[in-house]
Amino acid sequence: MKSGKKHSKFIGWFFSKPKLTGFLTFLFLSYITGFILWQQYKLIKEDEQREMNSIVHVVHQNIEQSLKNCYTSTLTLALTIDSKGIPENFDSVGKTLMTSNANINAVQLVPNGIIKYIYPMEGNEAAMNLNILADPYLKEEALKSIATQKMYFAGPLKLKQGGMGIVGRLPVFENNIFWGFSAVIIKLETLLKSSGINNIDDSKYYFQFSKYDPTEQKEIFYLPNKRDFARNYNVSIKIPDGDWKLYIISKNQNYLSSQILIPGIIGIIIAALFGLLIFTLLKIPEELQSLVSIQATKLLNSEIKFGAIFDQAAVGIAHIDSFTGNFIEINNQYCQLLGYTPQEMKEHNFQSVTHPKDLEEDLLNLEKLREGKIASYTMEKRYITKEGTIIWINLTVSPLLKKNKKVTTHISIVEDISTKKEAEYLIKKNETRFKSLFEDSPMPLREEDFSEVKKYLEELKLLNQSKDIVTDFFYANPLVVEKCHSLIKVININKASLKLYKVKSKEDLIQAKSELFNVRSKKDFIENLIAITQGKKQFIIDTIIKNAKGEFRNINLRWNLAGSYTKTFERIIVSTEDITDRMATEKIILDTKQRVESLINTIDGIVWECDAKSFSFNFISKKVENILGYTAAEWLAEPTFWQDHIYWEDQEEVREYCKLKTEKNLNHDLEYRMVAKDHSIVWLRDIVNVVLENGKAVSLRGIMIDITKTKEAEKELNTSYTMLTEQNKRLLNFSYIVSHNLRSHTSNIASIVSLIESSSSEEEREQMIQLLKTVSDSLNETMQHLNEVINIRNNIGLVSESLNLENYITNVKSVLSEQITSHEVTILSDIPQDTFINYNPAYLESILYNIISNSIRYRHSSRKPCIKINLAVDNEMKVLQISDNGIGIDLVRNADKIFGMYKTFTNNSDSKGIGLFITKNQIDAMGGNITVESEPNVGTTFKIFIQ
Repeated sequence: MKSGKKHSKFIGWFFSKPKLTGFLTFLFLSYITGFILWQQYKLIKEDEQREMNSIVHVVHQNIEQSLKNCYTSTLTLALTIDSKGIPENFDSVGKTLMTSNANINAVQLVPNGIIKYIYPMEGNEAAMNLNILADPYLKEEALKSIATQKMYFAGPLKLKQGGMGIVGRLPVFENNIFWGFSAVIIKLETLLKSSGINNIDDSKYYFQFSKYDPTEQKEIFYLPNKRDFARNYNVSIKIPDGDWKLYIISKNQNYLSSQILIPGIIGIIIAALFGLLIFTLLKIPEELQSLVSIQATKLLNSEIKFGAIFDQAAVGIAHIDSFTGNFIEINNQYCQLLGYTPQEMKEHNFQSVTHPKDLEEDLLNLEKLREGKIASYTMEKRYITKEGTIIWINLTVSPLLKKNKKVTTHISIVEDISTKKEAEYLIKKNETRFKSLFEDSPMPLREEDFSEVKKYLEELKLLNQSKDIVTDFFYANPLVVEKCHSLIKVININKASLKLYKVKSKEDLIQAKSELFNVRSKKDFIENLIAITQGKKQFIIDTIIKNAKGEFRNINLRWNLAGSYTKTFERIIVSTEDITDRMATEKIILDTKQRVESLINTIDGIVWECDAKSFSFNFISKKVENILGYTAAEWLAEPTFWQDHIYWEDQEEVREYCKLKTEKNLNHDLEYRMVAKDHSIVWLRDIVNVVLENGKAVSLRGIMIDITKTKEAEKELNTSYTMLTEQNKRLLNFSYIVSHNLRSHTSNIASIVSLIESSSSEEEREQMIQLLKTVSDSLNETMQHLNEVINIRNNIGLVSESLNLENYITNVKSVLSEQITSHEVTILSDIPQDTFINYNPAYLESILYNIISNSIRYRHSSRKPCIKINLAVDNEMKVLQISDNGIGIDLVRNADKIFGMYKTFTNNSDSKGIGLFITKNQIDAMGGNITVESEPNVGTTFKIFIQ
């Protein structure tokens, strides 16, 4: 009773102070208005921020994709450069790249920083031969690409060929020596078009593209609309490939004024009016009755509205008899949830549609509600629909009518939460799976908290310091390192990790943590701390740990930050794979490999392995450098290196032979020549074994043995044999000549002596003596000829000199000048004045004299003599050709006599048959050859082949 009086007195106080009540009402409603506007402001701002972030990330991804495509293009272009640094098929490759990547406007190769190759050339001529390393406008960004040895996009900059564009340059290195750049040109408008900026609604936002210029020390903007947008809301993102910054900017500075300010003013006005209304209502008691009538009308309207809300509500609402559970009134949403019509629902009660496992709890709560023990209740339960399916609902029950202070009917509000329950089930299932994966993983895993470590490093002002400064600090302060280690909190640890550390529980590991912190661990932990100071999100290192039994184990330690803790470092997943056995095995394998390689490299031959189909080598021993001069890296860098460096005369035969034997799965060996690095020719014997898998050749293994010295010895032996055979032939011929000629002379002398002895008169004896002197002179001449031939054949070590051929022809013409003049001989020489040959001087003069003098001697009587001299090249040998228009030689009858000793084939009294014989021997002694072409009464041509 006293409580009711106090309540009435309190209300009366407000009625007695209408101004204060109206003002308080105004303040309350203003607060509500402000709160609603603030929430609306946050929602609008978040929506716009989300939209701008989404747009700028899409544009950024498009730009990133365009640039990544350029990486592939520049790398493909760089691969056209052969081992000599010369691009192959540049135009065709460039055309293919331009076709496959529409974002590229041109491709370039820039050897030594000078643009030498451009595709397409049309429209880009102005850029040809531009030295980008000498241009101060281009030099800095080009050097940056070389320094990082990565592709870097320079610009936007003004292109020599016109327009604005960016240039992506990939530095190319040949054997760790800078070769130049492989570059792509992208016009700025092409980049913007591919990014999708042009497709974005420009009524709300616009874009800006910038780069910081270290020379001018300010940010340079490249797109139109460069006005200051600092007061406009904007979102930016960095593009590291070119150190660019991309902005998306809201066009409307006060985008919230119409959406927030106007509703706010209206809300304040309404609050003021409502406060004024309260003031008016409280001030005029006589209007109370009128107000009651108005309120009654409003109540009626509320009932009408309730009916509309009841039927059209998004949740199920039912009026239910609390004793029987029968449905008195049900809205449409309730019926739709269960699949019944309103009439069918009234034939059921809530007990019949409730899942049996949830019914007992529901009835207990309803009993408490009827007895007044609770004012309402809420629970999650399952309903069975008309089709027999089960749905989850959130049930809220409130009493409606009371009789004798007991609830007779109640309102049930149900909301379908099946989707929520399904999501909760999946989350729970995933959590269980993750926990199982974590606990039962064979990989040792820990979950640790590094937040205190990061805070401590932040206090020491080590975050974002240079790596050298941080490293020096940690090594100079070991106590800081130990404190950081002690600040690590172990949150969870799986069974495999306990097994690794030989402990039984997480608590045992925490207790022994400091004791297990060995010297090697401290050194590697410093690397861990350095990674944190440098802002790394993950860390990998091979290190050594000590377990609880004092055993040292090699591990591969990795940690990764959990997604939502990248700033605080509160959750780090640490994996510690035991690699002790693996490292021991790797050491055995490495030692074995080194022993095998050492053994292979001691073999006096090149050990190799290659693919059976392509002959592409995958291994070659270091002996290749000793034998051929190439390094193993040079050999393996080119798939066709072996085929390309076979001597050209042997290439086709070697390829076909190896292909044929490999197809038949036959081991084979062969001898061929290869071109060494110093361009010398090396003979190799290649012994090849075919490696089979499932009856098919998969690879070839073999050894190349240097047989150059053997081949040279064989060649010398063959040369000696050929020379010896030729000498024997000449010796036999010479013996025949000597025997025949000397026998003829001695026979003549013997006959004359016999005649002298038998002569009867002094006059006859004198004639015989004169005849004897003639025969003796002839014998002496024959002996001189024979001595000259012997000297030629014995003169093996002839000295050759570089001789001016035209000068020697002139000398011979001077010697024969009397005959040339008297017989009106014409000598036509096509030999250039600067022509030199390597020959013996005496032999060259003798050969020219004998042939030219023979041409004069055997001239045709009916025409003036004409001698033509010229020089040609045939199969790497020089051919001196001397032709005349003399009487000619009948080669059919005299072919075997031309170069014989004392062989004559004319009636000329001057013919002795010795000149051409000596000439032939001189040419043979110089390693050459002489041939003759002749036709009687037409003329003769001698061809002298000179090495």
